[in-house]
Amino acid sequence: MTAGTTARTTAGTTARTTAGTTARSAVRWAATHGVMRLAIRARARAGDPDAEVLRDPAVREDPFAHYERLRTAAPLVGGAFSKVSVHQDVCTEVLRSADFGQIGGSRTEGLPPVLRTALRLAGPRASVGPIDPPSMLAVDPPEHTRYRRLVTRAFSARAVARLRERTRAIAEELLDDLERDAAASGGRTDLVARYASLLPVTVISEMLGVPVAMREQFLAWGDAASPSLDMGLDWRTHRGVERSLGELDTWFRGHLRELPRSPGDDLLSALVTTADDDGSGLTEQELLATALLVFGAGFETTVNLIGNGVDRLFAYPDQRRLLAEDPALWPNAVDEVLRVESPVQRTGRRALRDTTVAGVPVRAGDLVILVLAAANRDPRVFDDPHAFDVTRANAREHVAFSSGIHYCLGAALARMEGEVALQALFERFPDLAPAGPARRRRTIILRGHDTLPVLLGPAADRRTVPA
Repeated sequence: MTAGTTARTTAGTTARTTAGTTARSAVRWAATHGVMRLAIRARARAGDPDAEVLRDPAVREDPFAHYERLRTAAPLVGGAFSKVSVHQDVCTEVLRSADFGQIGGSRTEGLPPVLRTALRLAGPRASVGPIDPPSMLAVDPPEHTRYRRLVTRAFSARAVARLRERTRAIAEELLDDLERDAAASGGRTDLVARYASLLPVTVISEMLGVPVAMREQFLAWGDAASPSLDMGLDWRTHRGVERSLGELDTWFRGHLRELPRSPGDDLLSALVTTADDDGSGLTEQELLATALLVFGAGFETTVNLIGNGVDRLFAYPDQRRLLAEDPALWPNAVDEVLRVESPVQRTGRRALRDTTVAGVPVRAGDLVILVLAAANRDPRVFDDPHAFDVTRANAREHVAFSSGIHYCLGAALARMEGEVALQALFERFPDLAPAGPARRRRTIILRGHDTLPVLLGPAADRRTVPA
């Protein structure tokens, strides 16, 4: 066989493989997201407020009026394709109930037999995703308990306290860069690209022992993969998600295979080299899923927290003045941002058995969507719930980090990063101001900003954040 013939044969094989992968992806999209899009569209036309939020990115710019239309006396109401609750007590009850489990891997339940058959023939996605087993987001005990136990220590309050000084140093370094970069553009910069995204991705990269020099690439992969949490994606977004997840999968597999030969003093090295109580370690697939989830969750939601915090403080200058006068309010201010602009807007659980929620019967297999963002504005829990008040006495009672056994592993880290990042920013640039309209992300589950243009104004003399 000549070299030319070999090259043509290889090219043909590659083309057929690519075509086959695309075809299988198309089947998975049609049988899941495609079907969901049809259901969401039909319900939106009928005036369902939940479906309207899911269907229209313009509505998601300010979805809270639509959430309030779901706030009836009933604990559960009909949503786009499931039962929905916006009440904090109901959300908490479901999140803490052993009668409910994660949705992961079961989004096809209730599909017609022909679609189930098509999905079986298409096969699972080759790469690991955040909502697919064995991700912690997709499994229940005992698997969830085992995975979580192996990583909890790295996110304990004590561990986060040790990280505070390093986070402060990273913030100051980034603000120095921000100041230099903005000097060449009249003080104008994009706060998401140059600060809000870089701080948390740098912190989590150092924690996990992945190259900080790759943080721009990691952010690009994470941004493209973030819609994987949503339902009813269009075909183009779905393909972008699968490509990014595939590239992340490939990079992390290679990195994890190298660690046993040259482990470091970081979380991933510990996961690779440490056995569980029964003497076994994580399988390659379990290790990969855990690494990807911890890495992605370690910066995606915190980017949104920082951006949402800046946006709220622009909108409420009186609250900004309070923080300048009394910096001790910053921890409470971060919880108020989490409450009023929840970075994670909703989550879901599936009933594992016939049960009741607030006295309402729920059948085994039923899906219940919990709108955390609306629960955090529940008037039965929070006075004047739509107002942003950094002195709010019960701001910390939000459910932005979920509840129960799936309570956010990185909650303490996110709070600390948000506090350090926002305080450092506004103390360095007390005259910080918007420089044009911000652009929101188009995602459903995650609420944050794609861009947040700002004018820095003159920097203050102080360069450190008080402990």
